[in-house]
Amino acid sequence: MTKRNILLTPGPTPVPPEVLRAMAEPIFHHRTPRYRELFREVSEDLKAVFRTAQTVYTFTGSGTLAMEASVVNFLSPGDKVIVLEAGKFGERWTEIAKRYQLNAIPLKVPYGEVIQPDEVERVLKLHPDTKAVYGTHCETSTGVLFDVEAMAKFVGKTNAIFVVDAISSLAADRLEMDAWGVDVLVSGSQKGLMIPPGLAFLAISKKAWALHKGAKLPRYYVDLASYDKSLKDWDTPFTPALTLVLALKEALGRIKKEKMERVWKRTEELALQTREAMKRLGLELFAKRPANTLTAVLVPRGIDGEKLVSVMRDEKGLTLAGGQGEMKGKIFRIAHLGYITTSDIQMAVSVIKETLAELSRQSSPKVQV
Repeated sequence: MTKRNILLTPGPTPVPPEVLRAMAEPIFHHRTPRYRELFREVSEDLKAVFRTAQTVYTFTGSGTLAMEASVVNFLSPGDKVIVLEAGKFGERWTEIAKRYQLNAIPLKVPYGEVIQPDEVERVLKLHPDTKAVYGTHCETSTGVLFDVEAMAKFVGKTNAIFVVDAISSLAADRLEMDAWGVDVLVSGSQKGLMIPPGLAFLAISKKAWALHKGAKLPRYYVDLASYDKSLKDWDTPFTPALTLVLALKEALGRIKKEKMERVWKRTEELALQTREAMKRLGLELFAKRPANTLTAVLVPRGIDGEKLVSVMRDEKGLTLAGGQGEMKGKIFRIAHLGYITTSDIQMAVSVIKETLAELSRQSSPKVQV
């Protein structure tokens, strides 16, 4: 009998059958009119998902590559940046900034909390020479959703650009790049876009492009000038991940058919279903302002959180995400974006309930689930 395999991590996420079939097609050469037509189509269709009229650039690499590109293409050594930290991926912005000798000013709150927009305004007033503000739409490590729309209004009143990590939230939580005034939006392929890891994306406002001209940080592979030049011919400066671009065409076609409003609504419905189910099990949600992308749940007292995740994965065929950073072993995370369905969530709830009961009996008869 085939072992059950339900993937409910916030990346990678399940891949639809038609996308898998596209990746199995015979490969062809990428320096051809056929590829340029394919790349033109996906580059144009990405705009609708990013909710922008601006160009969306595609790199072969993970979302972190796009994060790094959003630093080196707009800044110079010693530039001051404000970094919004509420979890592991906010911390990654700081790590990248420091690696490139930027003057990083962290605005930090505990895991599970969210940074308030007026705090962003306050820190910007304290540091009027700030060149960029780096934030995260959905902090995947905690399940928290930032109020990017409100933050963008404050950043937009300054000379700084607002750079947002939407790696997990794109095509999951509502995000309007142009309407909200986000200057640089980064994302990756293995989450709401429903294809395997390996593509990274960057969309850029005219305000950000103005900074690019004077940026002095070293760059080669992710130099946007090279990508912009190639994209005029619907091409890339370096070898593209051809099979992933084929997969992207199918996935974007699926999103286009469903329409973004319905994608957001469907993800929200799954998120509400998941949270209500966790509450019925007597579990406590972790995020103070939860995203629709995923739900973070506190592990009950007396339960080994790492064992909980491993038992469900290795013995029951349900893969959830554990905690990251300082929350390792303390929370588990359930994704409900992309190709994840209601039946997937229902099965997950059943397995979580069953496994918690088993582990509570093993650890102590006093532990209640």
